[in-house]
Amino acid sequence: MTGALFAAVAAIFLWWFSTGAIMLAVRWADRSGRHVSTVIAGLPLLIGGTWAAVVSFDMATLGGVYLGFLGALAIWGWIELAFLAGVVTGPMRDDCLPGLSGKPRFFRAFATVAHHELLLTVGLLALVLGATGAENMMAVATYLILYVARIFAKLNLFFGVPRINMEFVPRRLTHLKSYFRRGPVTLAFPVAITVLTALLAVCTERLWFAGTDVAVVGYGLLTALAALALLEHWLMVIPLPDAKLWRWMLPQQHSGPKTMPKEER
Repeated sequence: MTGALFAAVAAIFLWWFSTGAIMLAVRWADRSGRHVSTVIAGLPLLIGGTWAAVVSFDMATLGGVYLGFLGALAIWGWIELAFLAGVVTGPMRDDCLPGLSGKPRFFRAFATVAHHELLLTVGLLALVLGATGAENMMAVATYLILYVARIFAKLNLFFGVPRINMEFVPRRLTHLKSYFRRGPVTLAFPVAITVLTALLAVCTERLWFAGTDVAVVGYGLLTALAALALLEHWLMVIPLPDAKLWRWMLPQQHSGPKTMPKEER
């Protein structure tokens, strides 16, 4: 199981490092006002990720597994960069209206992230269609875990959870805070935990019975990713200082210089 252990450690490191790198880029964009330029500068990440994912489809090897995993992470990372930089979000960029509830609040909240959700879904469909008949489905599986976890995370932030880390919400997305709800968990939380636990159980079972080195590494990566997705949701309830994982590597936020840089439109 040495290969599985190495794969799990690699997945955890890549998750931590890529998250921190995106936060760093977004914070730099907030300080300079160059949000669009930052997203454009990140296009090689999308292009390289797409190339890696496509090439990996016909590589049923250890290299192909890692290439597919990295490709999916790169595609996902660029889409997240575009969202957190406030470039691809949604048509609604205003705070939630006081007292708004029920369906009107839900649809207004969805409108704040609609374009981002559409882009994430297009990315998933493109990978699924591109991998039709492929020998290596690692890129699709990786992206799918990230996609499912993100949908559940957004729903729980909307419906309510006890702990919401507002520290890393970027400047151009501050309106999203008004749509978050800090409070007791709702039905959305046990549903998310059940689905993500089942996903982790499936990945773990496949890892346990994997018969080849390629399968061991592949399911090692996916098991670690599914475990991180589950942990992310439990951290919405358990009071642990998870923000410290990235705070040390980011420049300090300022209330703003006397003359703010002009933001790109």
